[in-house]
Amino acid sequence: MTLRPLPASAPRVGATGIIAALLEQRTGQQLAANRAWRLDATLKPLLRERGLADFDALVGALLGARDPNLADAVVEALLNQETSFFRDAGVLEQVVEAASSMASEGGRPRIWSAGCSAGQEPLSLAMLFAERGGPMPDIQATDVSGAALARARSGRYSQFEVQRGLPIRRLMQWFDPVGEDWVGKPELVDRIRYRRQNLASDPVLPGKFDVILCRNVLLYFGGPTRARVLDALACALRPGGMLVLGAGETVIGQTDRLEPSRQWRGFYAISDRPRRYA
Repeated sequence: MTLRPLPASAPRVGATGIIAALLEQRTGQQLAANRAWRLDATLKPLLRERGLADFDALVGALLGARDPNLADAVVEALLNQETSFFRDAGVLEQVVEAASSMASEGGRPRIWSAGCSAGQEPLSLAMLFAERGGPMPDIQATDVSGAALARARSGRYSQFEVQRGLPIRRLMQWFDPVGEDWVGKPELVDRIRYRRQNLASDPVLPGKFDVILCRNVLLYFGGPTRARVLDALACALRPGGMLVLGAGETVIGQTDRLEPSRQWRGFYAISDRPRRYA
């Protein structure tokens, strides 16, 4: 593996700086100073597994390219896959309402879950749409992590994971117990189309979407990358479509392509009065 020079946005030096640069090169995500604790929390198990004494030894192994899979393993370990079923349930219910109202007559709503992690968000939406009745949407879901997508496609979750936000009624209706885990029924899991995508560098999904969810992803990007991703997501929305961000994220001051929706509180629409930020 070849490591390019550290980006200007990563002023750290030494082993931690090189590891942070690897993460940014591969995913566009920055490891902010206040998140440096994640190095210890996430990489120590990898060090033990590979028989490496410390971060200096890890960087030496990365630069030496003795293990072709090591860089991928480091990046996978550093990615934050924190999520849960029905996370911010009120937001998801509003997504269902908005997508259903915006879908073209006789057509299926198109929804993109960007940064879907292990699939809890798109599966939660699929359950809500099934309970609502009417056309089942075309739900596509993407993530930069191949490991997370493999888990999402399997539809298999631990007892701890299903207890986080998944009501017992829905658990029994949509999942089957398999050993100590729960596996989503095919009629639920097969409704989601998963694919690997790097929001910072890959093209957006083809076609136009009624709703795009990109929650708690942009906060890991630097300003220029965040603005570029927002502009790309705006291009993937159909006229009247909505972008949904995390509670601590906004388009204000980031792009002139999107503005707060006048109809759906907390959502963002394509701007009809473009303005430029300095």
